[in-house]
Amino acid sequence: MQSAQDNSRPDGRRKLQSGNLILVGMMGSGKTTMGRALARHLGKVFVDSDEEIQKRTGVTIPHIFDIEGEAGFRQREAAAIRDLVGRDHMVLATGGGAVLGEQSRELLQQNGIVIYLKASVHDLWQRTRRDRNRPLLQTADPYAKLTELYQQRDPLYQQVADIVMQSGKQSVHSLMLHLVAEIDAFGKK
Repeated sequence: MQSAQDNSRPDGRRKLQSGNLILVGMMGSGKTTMGRALARHLGKVFVDSDEEIQKRTGVTIPHIFDIEGEAGFRQREAAAIRDLVGRDHMVLATGGGAVLGEQSRELLQQNGIVIYLKASVHDLWQRTRRDRNRPLLQTADPYAKLTELYQQRDPLYQQVADIVMQSGKQSVHSLMLHLVAEIDAFGKK
């Protein structure tokens, strides 16, 4: 296994040689669901960066937000990303804010094929509106907050993405098969 420090090769070989698929996108875009399906289909290990943070701390993400605030959580998230991208042959589902730090964006780009699961704000709202484990949406107007986060993060997801896939109304299986074809095509470029 190579360490993250070896991943700065300008030729980008680590991106493909790692065998990693890295899912980015807004909360509710389907990263965890799609990541599990892709990993199962391709025989890779599935890792969720939020689950990894919870394992490391022994507490939930909302608890970390309550105690340390968003800044404290983002530091933990960046550390988890730094550690996780050194692994090989995995499907990594990142948290929605994983792309906020420049170093994290670079590490994601260098260490696997980055897939942006893109969904409309309306679809994201439909998928997250009853979920109380989304600290950033515990506001008076969660739809407005989702819209604000989308406007802030969409350009960053686009920046790191090798593949952009709409995660609209199609079934998980159908989307996963379409994504596998896109991954194969990307690998042959």
